[in-house]
Amino acid sequence: MSTDTRAPNQEKKGAIELTLAMVLSGTLGVFVIESGASPFNVVFFRCLFGTIALGLYCLLRGYFKNHGFTAKKLGLAALGGAFIVFNWAFLFKSYEGTSISVATVVYHTQPFYVMLLGSLIFRDKLTATKFGWLGVAFVGLILVAGVSASDLTGSGDGAYLAGLGYALLAAVFYAVSTLITKRVTGVRPHLVALVQLVLGIFLLLPFTTLSQTKDLGADWGWLVGLGVIHTCVMYVLMYSAYQKLPTPKIAVLAFVYPAVAMLMDWAVYGHSVSWLQALGIPLIVAASLGINLGWTFKGRAAKPAVPAAAPAPAPAASKVEINSGGTR
Repeated sequence: MSTDTRAPNQEKKGAIELTLAMVLSGTLGVFVIESGASPFNVVFFRCLFGTIALGLYCLLRGYFKNHGFTAKKLGLAALGGAFIVFNWAFLFKSYEGTSISVATVVYHTQPFYVMLLGSLIFRDKLTATKFGWLGVAFVGLILVAGVSASDLTGSGDGAYLAGLGYALLAAVFYAVSTLITKRVTGVRPHLVALVQLVLGIFLLLPFTTLSQTKDLGADWGWLVGLGVIHTCVMYVLMYSAYQKLPTPKIAVLAFVYPAVAMLMDWAVYGHSVSWLQALGIPLIVAASLGINLGWTFKGRAAKPAVPAAAPAPAPAASKVEINSGGTR
């Protein structure tokens, strides 16, 4: 007998909220590129405008009362935030060498780094099935990466290989942040995210070239949008949806993000993946769902694994955490 007490209308509302959040996440790359700012400048202003918007939201909702932070929880949130903000910088840097489509799909392998790091750090059990899904994801990653022999010998486009490396590094940093932040319990995820955004302002200031922003003009709107739309609004939608949806629906809806990102990359910049790269995408999708939902290769589903959070700082107080998406 099911113990899930979610009302159908609440679940429907949660599905709409998460879909909207993932659609917004899919437009992130366009805002980054159109801003014309360097990756570190983009992340700095995302943190700045995101802090203002999310801070006002938390203030209006009264979240600062009985916040639940202790010195240890605050330290863990800050440590996770350090990895989150540099994860953004590496992801945005990867757009320069590859494309939004390729970088997003490569970045979407982060659940497997969460799994591997969890086994190394917290001794989480790795079953044969999980290793099998990891192998499927690896094959998909090889296909999506589209690395040729010339790239490996140095006679090809070195920037493309570097872009792939940045996307992979961003995914690893996100995985580390997820493992750290998930240990912050009893605190609203909005406040955890706010701590990480505030930290990002000071952490990235030494890497930010403010003199480059004097000629942005109307492009400031893209940076403001990253802070208000892709940080505050998107986080609020995601954290609200997480409370209303079961894990399987969250895991599936998380893939709206890369789908929209690829569509935007094609519609705005004319970028598309090759047929060979396209073969790798369903492999990564299947492997991610297999890990998150506990699928086995024998056709019987194991108990669904609780996934880890998507593109935003991992929600510490939400009922579930998404492994397969992210804001990235």
